[in-house]
Amino acid sequence: MAPKIPARDLRAATPLGVARLRLGLTPAPLIALTRDARLVVTLKKVTDPTHPVLPVGSEIDLSNALLAHHGGVAVIDCAAVASALTQLIDRVHAQFPELVLIVAGSANEQGMLAPQITDGSVYRFLHRPVSEQRVRLFVEAAWRRHAEGGVAPRAAAAPIPRRRGRAALILLSLAALVGVAAPLAWRALHPPQEALQGTAAPAVAVTRDDAALESLLSRADAALAAGALIAPPTENAAELYREALKHNARDPRALNGLEQVIDRLLAAAEAELQQQHLDAAQRLTEQARVISPDHPRVAFLAAQIGAQRESAVLNKAQRAAAGGDVAGALATLEDATHGEHRSTLVEEAREHLAQKQLDSRVTDYLSRGRAALARGALIAPTQDNARFYIESARALAPGDAAVQQSLQELIARLQGEARQALAARNAEQAELSIAAAAALGADPVQVSTLRGEAQQLQSGARSEQLTGLAAAFNERLEHGALLDPATDSAHFYLTQLMQQAADDPVTQRARSAYGARVLDEARNALRTQDFPGTRRWLAEAHAASADAPGISRLEAALAVAQDEAQQATTFIDAGSLTRTRYVAPQFPDIARARGIDGWVDLQFVVGGDGAVGDVAVVGAQPAGIFEQAALDAVRHWRYQPVLHDGQPVSQHARVRLRFTVQR
Repeated sequence: MAPKIPARDLRAATPLGVARLRLGLTPAPLIALTRDARLVVTLKKVTDPTHPVLPVGSEIDLSNALLAHHGGVAVIDCAAVASALTQLIDRVHAQFPELVLIVAGSANEQGMLAPQITDGSVYRFLHRPVSEQRVRLFVEAAWRRHAEGGVAPRAAAAPIPRRRGRAALILLSLAALVGVAAPLAWRALHPPQEALQGTAAPAVAVTRDDAALESLLSRADAALAAGALIAPPTENAAELYREALKHNARDPRALNGLEQVIDRLLAAAEAELQQQHLDAAQRLTEQARVISPDHPRVAFLAAQIGAQRESAVLNKAQRAAAGGDVAGALATLEDATHGEHRSTLVEEAREHLAQKQLDSRVTDYLSRGRAALARGALIAPTQDNARFYIESARALAPGDAAVQQSLQELIARLQGEARQALAARNAEQAELSIAAAAALGADPVQVSTLRGEAQQLQSGARSEQLTGLAAAFNERLEHGALLDPATDSAHFYLTQLMQQAADDPVTQRARSAYGARVLDEARNALRTQDFPGTRRWLAEAHAASADAPGISRLEAALAVAQDEAQQATTFIDAGSLTRTRYVAPQFPDIARARGIDGWVDLQFVVGGDGAVGDVAVVGAQPAGIFEQAALDAVRHWRYQPVLHDGQPVSQHARVRLRFTVQR
């Protein structure tokens, strides 16, 4: 027989907790960043005593507690977070990678944390208002995950070592502009849904009587929520939304879903790019390209990744050339242009040929650059474009007249491409060309003029996008589609408006209209005594920041209505009521003749006037003898009315009448 675990160890909820107790260590606490006393009480109630609950009130206290107590599980209440929520989650995950994290908040906050939920930084998201059962399930699962080794690390390419030293090439400016400024600029210019089709799509009426289509969309939405964007096969969001489009090629729900898949892939790619994880960024971008090959944001991000790769190669070659290692510079550039990885040519026997090789290579790069100019390959494809070849030549011979002439030709072509893109209303492509020309040293005045025109175009596009979202919101609000379907509802389009321009008057009007509408829905539900529906609409009103006094009044009315309903349907012993009139039941002759005793259980309603009604038999012994006599008597009884808050109310009651033969 296995040895019995001591009583102290029986409290351990996880193998980790048992192990810590056996080693004589203090068990890891559950640390909760919250100011909600009810949440703390719930956590203490559901958490195994092995893991004490340690509440903290601020982010600084959270950090100190994690450092001091080595917490295994943490709960972060979004309402208690003062700084940027996503940055706090990333910072906590980076500092404490084994910490299992639960976040409590609203649906909007869950949307903000979608990347962190997808990559596992957030283990579970707890919707408010919280339930004790759901808190228990999440906390127990979190301790099991902690016992298994904590949160899996984020998938990412190996970081590129950060090189030190002062670079002499303008390529560093290119890397700064393309690698940092462009991703930030892009986030303010999120492409509209119509980008999936290449043109603005007119509003389409959605038919929901296609069972196969609705099944595909439901599975796709579930896969999207679970973060299954492109895997596993046949059950990922991208493939399911594409299958849905085969049923209805213009269904806005499928189009919106695909756009969300692309957005998440490219947002992850941008994050990898900012961390210099180029391979990971490239992989995510290519996955998005498979879904929508002509998506402008895919091309924009691919160009940024290509520029980063080129910058790394050119910086390495420049440093080698500046240090006198011409052969090394040549080898670096040769590897890039041919995809080979040869060792640096350092043989002393070839050093005297270095200058000759340098001149020859510069000439070769300029020739390739001119050829790329002729075929219009100015900045793409990666490492086979005019910019790369001319910059390669400049890295080897920055003062060469031919190099400078080619450079000016390239700048002129890039500015021309930017003007053409602006004329075609393609602000993203124009920005790529403008950024490339600026990095190469174009006239700042001309660059500023072009960027001003691009910003005007982007502003107009943004205004059109907001107008389209507002129209979709109003249409769904008018038809009562407030929450469903998830990707084609008033709530969905309001969320899009908030993400695009929270302070815009259009967004504020939509938010106000939505808040008023959900409060109306809550009132209607309360009027029909649909208490679960009332609570659901009140939660939505809270999330939408609807009229606070209106919410408070409805919550108070809901509490009163629930109390009255509970009291009205609760049966109490009639003996606890004050009876003002009594009529004795008549003993049945047949029972007296046979000497039969018995009883009858009755339930009835005492009305607001004290009268008895709705009398019903709920039990009798023996059956069929005393029931009618009991009913006839109780129907004539009267009681003092029951008062609630000073007002008479109905009350359900029960009574047992006994019948005994006098012997």
